[in-house]
Amino acid sequence: MKKLLCLLALLPALAFAQGVHFEKELTWQQVLTKAKAEHKYIFVDCYTTWCGPCKYMTAQVFPQEAMGRFFNSNFINVKVQLDKTPDDNEHVKSWYTDAAMIEKEYKIRSYPTFLYFSPDGKIVHRTVGSSEAAEFIARSEKALNPATQYYTQLDKYNKGNNKPEALYAMAMAAMDADDGLHAAKISREYLATQKNLMTADNIRFMDNFTHSSKDTGFTIFMKQSKGIDAVLGDGKATARVKDIIANEEVYAKLRGNAVDWASIEKQVQEKYPQYAMEVVTMGKVRYSMAKKDWPMFQTNVMAYMKQFGSNTSPEMLNEFAWAVFENCQDMTCVTEALEWSKRSIKDKEEPMYMDTYANILYKLGKKSEAIAMEEKAVKLSNGDKDLSATLEKMKNGEPTWK
Repeated sequence: MKKLLCLLALLPALAFAQGVHFEKELTWQQVLTKAKAEHKYIFVDCYTTWCGPCKYMTAQVFPQEAMGRFFNSNFINVKVQLDKTPDDNEHVKSWYTDAAMIEKEYKIRSYPTFLYFSPDGKIVHRTVGSSEAAEFIARSEKALNPATQYYTQLDKYNKGNNKPEALYAMAMAAMDADDGLHAAKISREYLATQKNLMTADNIRFMDNFTHSSKDTGFTIFMKQSKGIDAVLGDGKATARVKDIIANEEVYAKLRGNAVDWASIEKQVQEKYPQYAMEVVTMGKVRYSMAKKDWPMFQTNVMAYMKQFGSNTSPEMLNEFAWAVFENCQDMTCVTEALEWSKRSIKDKEEPMYMDTYANILYKLGKKSEAIAMEEKAVKLSNGDKDLSATLEKMKNGEPTWK
């Protein structure tokens, strides 16, 4: 009997040691009923089967003992799959209707999204994106405190809590909750209370909330770029402006196979003449990549790099160089890509960018140089499996491209 009692006493600790316990038999209605009966909050992991960060949370974060201690004692935990696959088991299928309701009701657009409900089934908090255990627990603790619950604070805002400090906090909370509509609205309201928008704090705030030409920060980023860059870094203001223009004036109009580039260019030229040529040329590059029209991509990327390539970021240099390596047969273009790739590692030796450079060297027949660079990349990456496999192919004289 004593041994039995000891084993029973250990059961809660064993449950926590096994990480987060997710209910796998209950319906949504049964979850609500159980939470109310046990006076526990509800934690809902909204995921998809194809989402990398979702898989990371499931495999690496949820199984941790610290996660089990916190979530199992405070929540009824549920995983809700929001996509459908042929491999779905009967439990997942039984949730299809409720999953669709949850996705629509709570406007889930990013994965993973985590929803938190009070014991009486009322939504009180949400957070988005993967993180390590300690950070995720800190984020989730906010769901247990009315003073930090997102939806509780949103109710206060809707009832007139509009002091500057409250607006600032509410806008940041809306951003963390992936509530884009409220984030945009409240951030504009906060900025309207500020006499000086060019303080370092307000510039950083605008950086978080400048995503469209309607946002307060757009005109400021465009007209006062030097002051913005002094806080955020060289080129940040102009890069943000160009991204917004591209999204609104170019990418939003790229539908179907018959794109009227002349019309797009004319409209952008009329509204933003100083950015028009670069933004439209980049649009052509992105469009040909999306369509996998590699001959057209070669023409477009060569034109872009010739005219605007001097200020291209290492990330973009690597992206374009790799696309050329994989898809362009013209060795003149591949030779140009080698120079782009070389520039991408000029200031910092990033292993993946070095891998691109090595692959292009190899494709151009410079085997010994390629192997030397790939060996360096493997070493800097602490023996990355993919880079190591590429190195072996190079040593064996095998193609590293499809």
